[in-house]
Amino acid sequence: MKKNRDAEEIIDLYRRHAKSWAARRSQSLQEKSWLDRFLQTMPLRPHILDLGCGSGAPMARYLLDQGADLQGVDSAPEMIEMAQTSLPKGRWHVADMRGLDLGQRFDGVLAWNSFFHLSPEEQRQMFRVFRDHIADNGALMFTSGTHDGVAMGCLEGERLYHASLDPQEYRDLLNSHGFEVADHVVEDPDCGRHTVWLARRVKE
Repeated sequence: MKKNRDAEEIIDLYRRHAKSWAARRSQSLQEKSWLDRFLQTMPLRPHILDLGCGSGAPMARYLLDQGADLQGVDSAPEMIEMAQTSLPKGRWHVADMRGLDLGQRFDGVLAWNSFFHLSPEEQRQMFRVFRDHIADNGALMFTSGTHDGVAMGCLEGERLYHASLDPQEYRDLLNSHGFEVADHVVEDPDCGRHTVWLARRVKE
């Protein structure tokens, strides 16, 4: 299978620009309403896995402040170093979400503005990773594009790859891996026009 060069360069891109990305990352927490919905599906002091956590601010910080036991994963050591320094209550791992196997199950798994940097085939394969890390009745929340295709952004003047599957394919993948959709909003006007999926793992 031919690899997409832009997708393969995502990790190096974020490594090179980790500090500038963190400095520019909005701290307004426009995602709060979705994070609250995510937390409401889980027990008090939930065990949460944040995939593509970046520097941890502001989303992981908010979850930790709400009492979550949070573990963050990012492929860029520079991002994890910032998270470890500013958020010592969390547990942080330098790892690639593709093929991740922590040998643990979590009450919730979050992949916000991270999963969509993977190629379409890698996104399909990630649903096994989601399933294997979420406890029965646990929650999965991720962002995607609005339709099947590739969109190129820009980070510090360099090409930034994003991809999305068709919404029906996301529904089919969720269903085939034991999830049911709890909420889905396309380009939420109250959350920076993010397209958000919130799903629950059906008890086996």
